[in-house]
Amino acid sequence: MISNLFYGERVRLTALRHDDAHTFADWYEDGTFSRLFDGAPALPKSDRDMEKWIEDATRERGRYAFALRLHYSDELIGVIELDNVYFANGTGSIAIGIGDASHRGKGYGAEAVALLLKFAFWELNLHRVGLTVFSYNDPAIALYEKLGFKREGVMREMIQRDGQHYDMLLYGLLKSEWQSGT
Repeated sequence: MISNLFYGERVRLTALRHDDAHTFADWYEDGTFSRLFDGAPALPKSDRDMEKWIEDATRERGRYAFALRLHYSDELIGVIELDNVYFANGTGSIAIGIGDASHRGKGYGAEAVALLLKFAFWELNLHRVGLTVFSYNDPAIALYEKLGFKREGVMREMIQRDGQHYDMLLYGLLKSEWQSGT
């Protein structure tokens, strides 16, 4: 029997909807979210900005974006995507953001990344998945390393926050490494 790719124990990956734009825009009112999810300067976003992001995310070739929702609720708690997919090379990149701070640190991100890896390796048959993470995001670094990602490089002092420069860390996970760890 085949597994349900989009359902974990507590969370599920769904399509992004136009009515998610307002919630997504609200997250950008929180500078912490902006600074964890995006390397661009933290800036509040409008519903229209987020509607466009959703439209782009669902139309762009080589980009697979999902809403992250709890099983018992239709509430949007995060977004996760696999982008920069190059089928000729079998590669792609992951990005994830858990919106409201009350949902962070509860393991939802780990479950969502595990689901997205299953999609990347089993459904799309990718060979390698990479990601970048800011050096100040200790919880995300711990999560990625727990899931088997290997640190492959550093972009030194790549991002500036509060007058200080931080590194951007490069991580990767090969399908064979993922299979041996699952």
